[in-house]
Amino acid sequence: MYSQFDVCNSGTELAETRREAAAPNRLRARAHRTPLPSILLANVQAKFQRDIRDCNLLCFTETWLNPAVPDHAIQPAEFFSVHRMDRTRDSGKSRGGGVCLMVNNSWCNSASVVPLARSCTPNLELLTIMCRPFYLPREFTSVIISAVYIPPQADTDTALCELHEALTQHQAQHRDAALIVAGDFNSANLKRAAPNFYQHITCPTTGPLLHYSQGRLQSTISEVTRWTDQSVAALQDALDDADWDMFRNSSNDINVFTEAVVGFIGKLADDTALKTTIRTFPNQKPWVDKTIRDALRSRTAAYNAGLASGDMVPYKAASYNVRKAVKEAKQRYGRKLESQLQQNNSRSLWQGLRTITDYKAPTSGMMNADVTLADELNTFYARFEAAAKDAKDANASGANGCRHEDTASTGNAFIISEHDVRRAFKRVNTRKAAGPDGISGRILRACADQLAPVFTEIFNLSLSQSVIPTCFKESIIVPVPKKPHPASLNDYRPVALTSVVMKCFERLVKDFIISSLPDTLDPLQFAYRPNRSTDDAISHLLHTSLTHLDTRGGNYVKMLFIDYSSAFNTIIPSTLTTKLEHLGLSSSLCQWICNFLTGRPQAVRMGGHLSASLTLSTGAPQGCVLSPLLYSLYTYDCVATTSSTTIIKFADDTVVVGLISDNNETAYLKEIRNLENWCQRNNLLLNVSKTKELIVDFSTKQERNYQTPIINESPVERVNSFKYLGVHITQDLSWSWHINTVVKKARQRLYHLRRLRDFRLPSKVLRNFYSCTIESILTGNILTWFGNSTMQDRRALQRVVRSAERTIHTELPDLHSIYSRRCWTKARKIVKDLSHPNNGLFSLMRSGKRFRSLNANTERLRRSFFPQAIRSLNQYITQY
Repeated sequence: MYSQFDVCNSGTELAETRREAAAPNRLRARAHRTPLPSILLANVQAKFQRDIRDCNLLCFTETWLNPAVPDHAIQPAEFFSVHRMDRTRDSGKSRGGGVCLMVNNSWCNSASVVPLARSCTPNLELLTIMCRPFYLPREFTSVIISAVYIPPQADTDTALCELHEALTQHQAQHRDAALIVAGDFNSANLKRAAPNFYQHITCPTTGPLLHYSQGRLQSTISEVTRWTDQSVAALQDALDDADWDMFRNSSNDINVFTEAVVGFIGKLADDTALKTTIRTFPNQKPWVDKTIRDALRSRTAAYNAGLASGDMVPYKAASYNVRKAVKEAKQRYGRKLESQLQQNNSRSLWQGLRTITDYKAPTSGMMNADVTLADELNTFYARFEAAAKDAKDANASGANGCRHEDTASTGNAFIISEHDVRRAFKRVNTRKAAGPDGISGRILRACADQLAPVFTEIFNLSLSQSVIPTCFKESIIVPVPKKPHPASLNDYRPVALTSVVMKCFERLVKDFIISSLPDTLDPLQFAYRPNRSTDDAISHLLHTSLTHLDTRGGNYVKMLFIDYSSAFNTIIPSTLTTKLEHLGLSSSLCQWICNFLTGRPQAVRMGGHLSASLTLSTGAPQGCVLSPLLYSLYTYDCVATTSSTTIIKFADDTVVVGLISDNNETAYLKEIRNLENWCQRNNLLLNVSKTKELIVDFSTKQERNYQTPIINESPVERVNSFKYLGVHITQDLSWSWHINTVVKKARQRLYHLRRLRDFRLPSKVLRNFYSCTIESILTGNILTWFGNSTMQDRRALQRVVRSAERTIHTELPDLHSIYSRRCWTKARKIVKDLSHPNNGLFSLMRSGKRFRSLNANTERLRRSFFPQAIRSLNQYITQY
């Protein structure tokens, strides 16, 4: 059964009350005053309860009725009205089938029931009625119920298409109605046709699958690769004896050479590693050991013996032994976690804490994964390829727009040493998944000494020829849902799974590129740079706005939050190469980067399905090490052109700030047009529907006639608040909305902390868990908003801290001290970083001992981050 709204039924609401004994009485008292109707859904051949007086709606499938059977013959009682749709000859069958709906007159009068649709085809039998019950929440105008039967032999795609058309028509005609779809779908899945509907019944109800579904927890069988000390030593010996000259002399082509080396390493790894099949259960707790299992078996035997003899005393003793064994096992596991904390084994410690608290990351549902969907996603991700080919830069020099020059005369941009490659291999995260080449991080880390020489030669050969082996450019796209219930292809974010060897290669090239660029390049790009964070971007945005609002009355600020459509996937390699040459990078390195972005084979993997491969020459794959740096270099020339506007960037999150004086928005609107033209030249697509404008205006003496920005001939929506880099910015620059959101999220984590307390873990472990999961939420971007927060909001934050203190029985640092300490630390970093865009705000006085305070006419500016930071530095200098 499906419905358009996920609501709790009356039984669930009553179960949450304190007096559970009165729940049945209250349920009977308000049986016909529930937000949505209580429904009894059954196949006529199935068993169902006899007492149906309190049920609002009965839905039956396969009624096997015909016109010769009158309604009163099947009517269960006088207070039910019958609405049926018998199978006709249009279905291609003469008997069987049919659906029926019976409405309780105590819930809805028969005069208020209107039939909407009747359909009987070989693939679908549908009956839809609309009810206006006596009691209905004000959010709903009516209730629309559809009884559906899809035969087992029906064409499910055609049936779902017909059902989707009917539901869409009902939704269009009755926008505020509650839609409920109930029936027998057999092998069809309504989620494919209506992904926004919530499924209430998720388990088989009839047939042989009933016994299979009785156990809610199903085991998972998977094959894993185990690397023991013996297998690692065997692989190292095999690689030591490998004759790499044989592969080197086989061909002068770098692709052939690299593929032979990678294939040989993969074959040795497959022959050496141990393959093991394991079975895991979702409810398998790590502290359940042999002692507990023996105690459980003894309790079961004592219970069976007590049933036969009537003496249950041994059973009670066995039950006590089970509780004692569980308590002792949990204590042993707690001591194990404490030892892991002392040994700085954070990964194992966190896994244990998550197991104890049942803490699970939010999971997103996926559409029905099959080969067709994988192919559709792969084609969808390649949609920017045609637009890039039409760009003027790509017309003169081939399909990808890159110039191919002889790099032998220019020489290599830089040479990678064997020591650097070995160090990069030893730093690989072994828990990362292997790429399409099959070489895992564990192999590279364990055999770094054996593999470093041959891969150093491949890397330098690639740089000298400005060609990357094709096997290093292959990628498997893993779609990650952006929403809990994705409904379209655009709801999946493409994340590329690439070769681990290539990632090490990219890190070496990235370090060289960063060392070749000036520190003052694009100072307002706060992402992918040392000593930069979201705190810096938000603080710069707020300080720029507050300073302008503080200067004179009548000023106001406009913030335009830009959203790009797949910004990383729209990079044109030829345009990027031109910009890199202007920045001073060598021609050979620019050609290497262009080759890195072009001719990339990719396939999409969803579940166990893999799509056909496509070759792309546009964009930088999300998941590559070089992609963030290349995108920041691609957008370095996107800067403001006037002094009254500012463009702040954090990766692809861009904000255009307009400092408006005398109601003159000309410069601000011109800056938006310049940004739109820049995006067209650089093949970046603006998503106008997600682009929002926020106006900060504290003037109450005059009414403004704000001009609405127009982008791509569409007006930009104006909002009262916007979530920017995790912080809710409102039009009055108050922080109550953001703090309430933070407090609500932090209080949800307190439940997990109490679970750990009940497990009797040491206070040091509880303190560590609090710092990682609760304090991190309370202090996220605290430098930007805590100074201007109200005392009421601060007390709400501190109440969460006190609740955690009572749980841990340990004193915790208050948020004000954390804010003061971080202010001082951040201020010191900015003072030492001469390339920081806000370094100029920290100027020493003539004495050289104190920093000059910033002028502030309003308390709002005085309590913001930078004035507070300067006061923290001066206070520290005075004390010490």
